[in-house]
Amino acid sequence: MTYARFEKDGVSFAVVEAGTVRSLAAAPWDLPAGSPPPSGPALPLSSVRLLPPCAPSKIFALGFNYRDHLAGRQEPREPQVFLKVPSSIVGPDDPIVLPSDASAGRIDEEAELVVVMGKRCRAVRRGQAMEYVFGYTCGNDVSARAWQKADLNWWRAKSSDTFSPIGPFIVTGIDPLEAGISARINGRAVQSCSPRDLLFDIPTLIEWISASVTLEPGDLIFTGTSGAPAELHAGDVVEVEIEGIGVLRNPVRQG
Repeated sequence: MTYARFEKDGVSFAVVEAGTVRSLAAAPWDLPAGSPPPSGPALPLSSVRLLPPCAPSKIFALGFNYRDHLAGRQEPREPQVFLKVPSSIVGPDDPIVLPSDASAGRIDEEAELVVVMGKRCRAVRRGQAMEYVFGYTCGNDVSARAWQKADLNWWRAKSSDTFSPIGPFIVTGIDPLEAGISARINGRAVQSCSPRDLLFDIPTLIEWISASVTLEPGDLIFTGTSGAPAELHAGDVVEVEIEGIGVLRNPVRQG
């Protein structure tokens, strides 16, 4: 199934089918099994404003989770997890705003598969971890490289306003290992990878994170980026595409 969150005379979660959206009574992970089908009218996608497909309480993200992104660093022995704040989230077609502070330095895109949690979990073992996943979406872990290197932690390098685009949809029932990831800037290919190449796979990440922090429905895990991400400039349009999910498109402007 494909789900969205949209704005038209209010904000609603919806099922996406054949180019239309039909509203749901609640977030899809909050609906009981066998609940009634969507009750809203079928509205053309083009007639609504798509929002970020969820509003998480927490966002976890992975550093150095692809071998080709290590750039000479030693391969980590355990997941390198950091936090992104929910206020950094924007949705499809929302602008990524480059900081006006020149000390931010180079700003890069990072195309990533994002896990959307569907059940509350704490101290989950790897073998049961996927039972708590609702679905997947596209993410762009926008990064200010000078701040990332200079600061004690990555709070502003990774969590400045607009630095966490997600969307356009949440998709369930797909094999994440088959969800090829690519990124384009102004139509030019800049990244391409497969989640099969993750150093720490999704079940391992859920086990690792939930050992310390309770994951709630709608929480997100950005699984990491590959290779050498590309620099963003004002006027660019960056696209993250994941097979089976869709294309997350965002223009870039100067703050």
